[in-house]
Amino acid sequence: MIQLKNLTKIFQTKEIETAALDGVNLHVAKGEFISVMGPSGCGKSTLLNMIGLLDKPTGGTIELNGAEVSGMTDRQTAGFRNRTLGFIFQSFHLIPALNVTDNVELPLLYRKNVSAKERRRRALEALEKVELSHRLKHFPSQLSGGQCQRVAIARALVGNPEIILADEPTGNLDSKMGGEIMALLTAINREGATIVMVTHDERIAEQTHRIVRMLDGKLQAV
Repeated sequence: MIQLKNLTKIFQTKEIETAALDGVNLHVAKGEFISVMGPSGCGKSTLLNMIGLLDKPTGGTIELNGAEVSGMTDRQTAGFRNRTLGFIFQSFHLIPALNVTDNVELPLLYRKNVSAKERRRRALEALEKVELSHRLKHFPSQLSGGQCQRVAIARALVGNPEIILADEPTGNLDSKMGGEIMALLTAINREGATIVMVTHDERIAEQTHRIVRMLDGKLQAV
């Protein structure tokens, strides 16, 4: 499902050159749930951004679901990302002015073949999966942190992505809420989604199929 070959990412300023990723090779099988761990600044988020096509590598190749994506145009990349990937962030990234249902519908607005009626149907279905059918008209400011993360997960699910990328999804939550979010992600994985999750919490990481550790832009264990 995910194949990274000799992936590098170099950030350059006038004074210094930093290799955020240094020859990373990684294979993630379809239906696998892996966690990525390592100290701050080791390249975890950069790795996730590469897989998520939010940034382009300096070198190497990225293959997602059998497609070589490194050489795609910006337009092709945007379309592929919208169809194939779902994103969950530590800070939720919900739109404060939109209610729960409208927030979840957002990714489908970029799919011209999905009608307003179909958008709403899919959003309601996704919110039912995360047990928030009773909060459809609430706004993010009216929800707890755990509920906001559930909305973010529903938004990630609404486009039926094959790959879900989660960046510290439990980082802003207490242990109880974090456990509930992990149970939800595990259930989503059982339904077939491939999940790559960045986390700093060893207990959370141990609930995934495999832990990948990073240090100084390199993989330490795969």
